[in-house]
Amino acid sequence: MRKDSKIFVAGHRGLVGSAVVRKLKEKGYTNIITKTRNDLDLRRQKDVETFFENERPDYVFLAAAKVGGIGFNKECPADFIRENLQIQTNVIDSAYKNKCQKLLFLGSACIYPKHAPVPIKEEYLMTGPLEPTNDGYALSKIVGYQMCKKYTEQYGFPTVSVMPNNLYGINDNFIPSQCHVIPSFVNRFIQAKENNDPEVVCFGDGTPTREFLFSDDLADGVIFLMNNYGNPEVINIGPNREVSIKELSNIIAKEVGYSGKIIWDTTKPNGTPRRALDTSKMDALGWKAKTSLEDGLKITIDWFMSNRSNYVRV
Repeated sequence: MRKDSKIFVAGHRGLVGSAVVRKLKEKGYTNIITKTRNDLDLRRQKDVETFFENERPDYVFLAAAKVGGIGFNKECPADFIRENLQIQTNVIDSAYKNKCQKLLFLGSACIYPKHAPVPIKEEYLMTGPLEPTNDGYALSKIVGYQMCKKYTEQYGFPTVSVMPNNLYGINDNFIPSQCHVIPSFVNRFIQAKENNDPEVVCFGDGTPTREFLFSDDLADGVIFLMNNYGNPEVINIGPNREVSIKELSNIIAKEVGYSGKIIWDTTKPNGTPRRALDTSKMDALGWKAKTSLEDGLKITIDWFMSNRSNYVRV
C-alpha cells in the first residue's frame, strides 16, 4: 500500500477496526475511509454496491462483524450467521467488482474443530465438528474465508484471510450480556470490588486454555500482511502464550484490585478445551506480537475505566 492509497476499514468503531485505523494513521497512511452503520449498513446489498461504485477503495480491511461471547452466541445463533454472511458477501463481491487491489478478511480461531490438535495448524480447518456454542458464527467465518479464496481462484481477486486468537483491547465490547471473557471478568471484578462482594462466580471450571492477542498487535500484523503476503490460504496470527481461564481470572482480579474468592460454576459450559494456534507461517514472514498479556490488560482496563459510563451495568 502507498501512504496515499485509498483504504476502507469496514467496522472502524469496533475492537479490530478501530485498532487498524489507529495503526494506519501511526504508520503515516493518509487516505482512510470509514463509515458508521448509520451512514452505511453493510448488511444491505444495494447500499454497499453504491458505496463501492462511488468510493472505489484501493484496499479493504474487512473487520466488520457481529461478535459476542458464549452466552450471546447461544441466544442468537441465527442472527450471527445471517448478519455475518450478509456483511461478508456484500463487501467481498463489491470490492471485487469495483477493482479493489486487495481485500483482507478477518476471521477467528473458532473456525477450527473443537478438538483439533493443539497448537492448531491452518490445515486442520474443516477436519472435525465445531464447538456448538458458537458454530453459527464460526460457519459464517469459514464461508467468508472460502468466498475470498474462491474469488482469488476464479477471478484473480487478491485476498488474504487472517485467523487471530481471542482478541481484547481498546474499544472492546463491555456490555455484560454480549461480551467475551476478558470484558466479562473486568466488569465482574470491578463491580465486586466496589460492592465488597466476598466472592465472584465464573462460568465453567476454569481449565480451558486460550491465547489472547492485543488488538493493536493484530492491527500491526494485518497491515504487515496486506503489504507482504499474497496467498489466499488462511493464515494464523497469535501471541504464542497459552493461559487457562482460571489464570486469566487471577491476573485480571489482581489488576483491578479485587481480593475476594473466585467460584467456578461447573454447570455452565466451558467451550473448547484448548485453543492455541500454530503461527509458524506468520513467524516465517518475520512478524511477532509485541504486547504482553499483563501490559495489554492494563491498557484495556484503564481505557474501560475512562469510558465506563458508556456501558450497561448489571
